Amino acid sequence: MAKLYFKYGAMGSSKTAQALITKFNYEERGMRVWLIKPAVDHRDGTHVLQSRIGLSCTCDIIAEDEDLFSRFRILSQDVDVILADECQFFTPDHIDALRRIVDEMDIPVLCFGLRTDFRTKLFPGSARLFEVADSIAEIKTICSCGAKATVNARIGADGRILTAGHRIVLGGNETYTALCHRCYRQRLQDQQTEP
Repeated sequence: MAKLYFKYGAMGSSKTAQALITKFNYEERGMRVWLIKPAVDHRDGTHVLQSRIGLSCTCDIIAEDEDLFSRFRILSQDVDVILADECQFFTPDHIDALRRIVDEMDIPVLCFGLRTDFRTKLFPGSARLFEVADSIAEIKTICSCGAKATVNARIGADGRILTAGHRIVLGGNETYTALCHRCYRQRLQDQQTEP
């Protein structure tokens, strides 16, 4: 019986690396993997999925207005498992299509992504996964203080934490840092008292 899995973590928790390792493991056993990501994620190239540790692979992109279930039906004879990265950027309709693939086609779907944006608000794709996934697991990473990181803090050019701006700004370590909530709040408080 196939399941819909959501594996989430803060920035730097190696979500993409785990997705690519999972792809390797399936393919090593002769299984066919459909690796996908949302079209909005073009940071490393339109059809490239790349982790911070250097693993990379080509993938298919899913446009915001694309009917994911119909696209899958074209490929369904050639797919044993779906791996989806950057799932926070998928629409709720995309997540519902992945749920439908699991239910109707008995194909397992493993989704990897962020839980919240830089303002600590759920992304729509992540929110829908929390609502409909069969299995939810956190991929942990740590704050610089050693505590578990849960906040994806966006850092400005001046080193200050940003709390306003566009919801989606692609970036890595130069743009975001993973913090525990205590350090996040402390840094925001410190910024308010700075001259």
